Amino acid sequence: MPIDHKRINGPDESVPYELFARLAAKDKPRDALKGQELEVDACDGQRKIYLQTGVITQAKGSAYIEIGDTKVIVSVFDPREIPNRIDYGLKGEVYCEFKYAPFSCKKRMMHQQNNEEKQSSDIMRKALESTVCLHELPNFQVDVYAMVLEEDGSALSAAIIAGGVALTLAGVPMYDQITSVTLGVRNGALIEPPFDDSGKEPPSCDNGLVVLSKLHSQTQICQFYQRGFMSKENVKKCIEVLSKQCDNIVPIVQKCLVKRIVHDIKGDQ
Repeated sequence: MPIDHKRINGPDESVPYELFARLAAKDKPRDALKGQELEVDACDGQRKIYLQTGVITQAKGSAYIEIGDTKVIVSVFDPREIPNRIDYGLKGEVYCEFKYAPFSCKKRMMHQQNNEEKQSSDIMRKALESTVCLHELPNFQVDVYAMVLEEDGSALSAAIIAGGVALTLAGVPMYDQITSVTLGVRNGALIEPPFDDSGKEPPSCDNGLVVLSKLHSQTQICQFYQRGFMSKENVKKCIEVLSKQCDNIVPIVQKCLVKRIVHDIKGDQ
């Protein structure tokens, strides 16, 4: 798509806001686990999660999530007929749009989706399709929109978690609640995202990024995405750690949904 040059992106000679920000501990390289074995329990270093529902009044279901300094808002709208389709489909579809806000990253993002955002949208769609009862939505499409307000790592996992909560609040039939976790690997050691990847590492070392989504009640891995080079043994160990982290997130999601239901019941009385 052509770039819209009519949009005002701010003055070219503006001072970067990073110059006014104070250095915090989170800005330091996260090498606390560097040199350790993969058997280290990375769940102890899991970042705090904040989850809120009903943040968008126009949407059928919505959720806002914070994982560390990462902030993502997801909205779900009423199912609609699949556009531009001639034949009748016995199963429905899930449409996902993952987008970074222009101010979410250090480098200003454009308003059109780039290749990374399109890939994240496809990963998010595959993860959410596994938990939605598509056979109960014949010839209908559910739209899910995720907007990253601030990027500090694990934005895709945050969007998947908030997407599952938003689908639940929207009344979309689902098999189970979905959770997702992102983990970085450098030199064979687990590093909680975000991690500094500016340095070049020897090709013989394991370096990469792993995103895993899981259905808790069915104990089923519904989505797995790996980027970089890792051996089979390290991938297996990453799956075990990520699976345990996904189980730790489930009580947070359940508590948020129960709180929302209690609030709705008291409001109707």
